[in-house]
Amino acid sequence: MDILKKIWPTAFAVKKKDVVSLIIQILIFIVICVVGGLLIGLLAGIPVVNVICGILGAALDIYGVVGIVLCVLQFLDVLK
Repeated sequence: MDILKKIWPTAFAVKKKDVVSLIIQILIFIVICVVGGLLIGLLAGIPVVNVICGILGAALDIYGVVGIVLCVLQFLDVLK
């Protein structure tokens, strides 16, 4: 659990049964994924960097999805 708290610290900032903090954290993860995706999309036009951008884009998407899942689990008081 300590590793998860180091990698996704904002996901554990969600207060239990507080919808506003859940929505704010989910929006933060969505904004991170959108901005990162736009930057990666711009860099993907370079042929040599295209493969690296694809890997980084997939890793960023996984980070966002796991962060959102952790936010929901924290909201539902599943995580201790």
